[in-house]
Amino acid sequence: MNSTRIALIGFVAACALAAWPRKPAILDTHRPTRQLIIASTLARVDDAIVVLGDSIVEASTLPRSMCGHPIVNAGIGGASTESNLGSLLTQSLGGKRAALVVVALGTNDAAIPNSVERYRSNYRTLLGTIAALTPRAAILAIPQPEEGFEEAKKVSAALIDSYNAILPELAKEVGASFVSLPAMPERHTLDGIHLNMAGYEVWDRAILRGIESAVCKSS
Repeated sequence: MNSTRIALIGFVAACALAAWPRKPAILDTHRPTRQLIIASTLARVDDAIVVLGDSIVEASTLPRSMCGHPIVNAGIGGASTESNLGSLLTQSLGGKRAALVVVALGTNDAAIPNSVERYRSNYRTLLGTIAALTPRAAILAIPQPEEGFEEAKKVSAALIDSYNAILPELAKEVGASFVSLPAMPERHTLDGIHLNMAGYEVWDRAILRGIESAVCKSS
């Protein structure tokens, strides 16, 4: 009798659990959508300046062209050196070559966190793939997180310092140019990570200076 009762209770509990409303699975469609947009944009232009990076790049408002070359924003929120961006860019270019590829990555690596050695290795692999797609490449320094925000606690400022310290040498090794970032104003982010207007004023000037030096002066 007891065993029958226990079995019945278990059956009822299983039925109740099966009937309990569950949260629908959330499908992250952001990356595929951004890939489609990047590929679509590159298909419409030739000899482009491509800026490859994370959400800081994606949210930037760079000019549409510079020195006669279209500028294509290829930023993808959440991207790191482990995001296989080299293959993505190869597919998106569809056999065409870019005039310049600027790479801006590191914040999400510091959130993983990737060791300096792994970051360097991943970055070198990415730059090796990019070398087949363009005669010129540039590496942009990583903005520091801003203290006082919860979001900033997700990344290590010391690790970003270590990443930035190896980037000039890495650029030299692969024949790329290194673009440094001047000191940011006291308040330069929205949440400790993502740049606000003041932050982008500094960031934009730096990247445009790098593009001018790499492409405009060599044309």
